Amino acid sequence: MAEQKKMVEAITPMEEDFAQWYTDIVKKAELMDYSSVRGCMVIEPYGWAIWENIQHYLDTRFKELGHVNVSMPIFIPESLLNKEKEHVEGFAPEVAWVTMGGEEKLPERICVRPTSETLFCDHYARVIHSWRDLPKLYNQWCSVVRWEKTTRPFLRSVEFHWQEGHTMHETAEEAIAETKQMLNVYADFCEQQLAIPVIKGQKTESEKFAGAEATYTIEAMMHDGKALQSGTSHYFGDGFAKAFNVTFQGRDNSLCHPFQTSWGMSTRIIGGIIMTHGDNDGLVLPPAVAPIQVIIVPVAQHKPGVLDKARELEARLKGRFRVKVDDSDQSPGWKFAQYEMKGVPLRLEIGPKDIANDQCVLVRRTDREKIFTPLAGLEDAVAEQLENVRKQMYDRALERRERMTYVAKNLDEMKEIADTKPGLVKAMWCGDAACEAKIKEVAGLTSRCIPFEQEHLSDVCVCCGKPADKMVYWGKAY
Repeated sequence: MAEQKKMVEAITPMEEDFAQWYTDIVKKAELMDYSSVRGCMVIEPYGWAIWENIQHYLDTRFKELGHVNVSMPIFIPESLLNKEKEHVEGFAPEVAWVTMGGEEKLPERICVRPTSETLFCDHYARVIHSWRDLPKLYNQWCSVVRWEKTTRPFLRSVEFHWQEGHTMHETAEEAIAETKQMLNVYADFCEQQLAIPVIKGQKTESEKFAGAEATYTIEAMMHDGKALQSGTSHYFGDGFAKAFNVTFQGRDNSLCHPFQTSWGMSTRIIGGIIMTHGDNDGLVLPPAVAPIQVIIVPVAQHKPGVLDKARELEARLKGRFRVKVDDSDQSPGWKFAQYEMKGVPLRLEIGPKDIANDQCVLVRRTDREKIFTPLAGLEDAVAEQLENVRKQMYDRALERRERMTYVAKNLDEMKEIADTKPGLVKAMWCGDAACEAKIKEVAGLTSRCIPFEQEHLSDVCVCCGKPADKMVYWGKAY
């Protein structure tokens, strides 16, 4: 127990310093390392394995819906970027420019892609000719660069990894349906696989993506009450298509512009997993994306038959689960603390007494309850306990969000809540951007989304008192 206590003390308690707690976890759980380039991180094998599991699930789902993967260039010529004015203005402060090629100055600056709408449109202009070519359902997995001033591992970095879907459709109705469908894919993934409850809704005009007609979002609440935008889906209308002269021959032989969407989820979601589920002992990983779902710890492994039995159980389980035996010479207590730190959902303990009784001990990361389990039918018992872990994680996160969500009827109430209670605030809004800006100025809260599931809290705007029919979630955000 002394070894375990020492291991736990290596993490700053979140109640004492939440930012340091987060940094301690990403470092001590070996998710990332800092690099020599400001704001860029090395994602270590354990962190990358989490991302690979996220990729695998989402990529499979995208392909089930008819999407195919492509790869676009990392560079965008300035002239191409400038074709969509609102879009380039939105990204201008974050663009990294390349001006030299070898020892020669380039005749035109090229930017390292911050996002790829312009590249996709340039390509679509050459390959879309007829309505028969639509829809184009493309996605790419890549990294992008945005020159952030303030960076934090996973949450906000100069370079980050993501997927970005870019689709073209014959009609606006099809494009809007695609936009909402992909938002639902993200929401279902977060809730069912990552055990993160999310709020689905639309961004306000001032918060929407540069160049979009509408931006839809899923918002999650972290341990400290701040919101994290966890995935977005954008409807562009035909604005980009017109700017890039993307046309096709319609069914009536007229010349038409297609309607466009884009949608993305990034490595930022790993930060969301940490800050939603982690505790003062380290990571708590959802079973669906945990690199190791079951860690087998032999107890008294020096005794005859213990290691053999541990490896036998590993062989039984590895067909259904990501499982590992730790046969190192560290003590069981050290191993318990180590894998709790790394967020492994389920621990399996096996020792001489267990072997004699034809059983093992299963311990959930979420509550550390010891479950004595017969070895017969072990596979199903492990599956049941992993589902129990997922459910416990989701229920805890949902209870926290409900407990830390408040209602404000006027600006004074809103400011008092923002100053004294971390969390989200629900309040009515008239739709005026001036009121939105005043709420940010006075209370320090930004609009997170206009939720699809509306509640009628009052008849008037929380800021100006004029008639209001939109309920909005407000909060401080990462």
